[in-house]
Amino acid sequence: MRSLDIGATGMLAQQLNVDVISNNIANMTTTGHKRQRAAFQDLIYQNIDRPGSTSSDAGTTVPSGLQLGLGVRAGAVYRQHGQGAIRITENPLDIAITGEGFFQIQMPNGDTAYTRDGTFQMNENGEIVTVQGFIVDPGITIPADAIDIDVNENGEVLVSLPGQTATSNVGQLQLANFVNPVGLEAIGDNLYLETDASGAPTTGTPGLDEFGRLRQGALEQSNVNVVEEITELITAQRAYEMNSTVISTSDEMLQTVSNLR
Repeated sequence: MRSLDIGATGMLAQQLNVDVISNNIANMTTTGHKRQRAAFQDLIYQNIDRPGSTSSDAGTTVPSGLQLGLGVRAGAVYRQHGQGAIRITENPLDIAITGEGFFQIQMPNGDTAYTRDGTFQMNENGEIVTVQGFIVDPGITIPADAIDIDVNENGEVLVSLPGQTATSNVGQLQLANFVNPVGLEAIGDNLYLETDASGAPTTGTPGLDEFGRLRQGALEQSNVNVVEEITELITAQRAYEMNSTVISTSDEMLQTVSNLR
């Protein structure tokens, strides 16, 4: 019976759906996290009587035919890059992006990674780095005797030095953007890598063109909506139960057939 295999594909699909939802819920407090969604596709159809096939020698055709679906499969798990809520931290090196764009991060192997997580700190050389110690690109060094650090919405890093009334510009933060940010490859630690699907990055100054503005002393929160995730979880659970019922019903029908005398 086809229904046994069809029900099994439905259970596997909902199992994947629950995996995706659980990852979203687990990262509901992860800085800059973007929620994911599973997209499903129907499997190939078995044509018992193809639509449009000739039904008589007079040239009449079958209007709808007879096609039987064979189940469902996962088509993609994609990321939704909507804006997350902004939380004020008052930390001078916490920087949130409001709008489009990613911070650029120099990886130890020479690659450039991208992130929405603006939880930055200073290393022993005064360089602005991520919590993993990776340097923010372009590299900016804060003088050891700096009294205050100010990052404006256009990414200029200004510091106050002893004996000076005017602030000094020590660097300019840049943002990167992609034609298809959904195509970025997530590698963990809130980092993404460029792929052929994402396209090459375009870089620019925050607040100009299509790039978002920066907000110092704040962090972008996860865009996971807990209410929506719980609703999706309940829906997935019910779908899983219904597919298991299909398998149980098919088994009972086979048992009835096998008991015929």
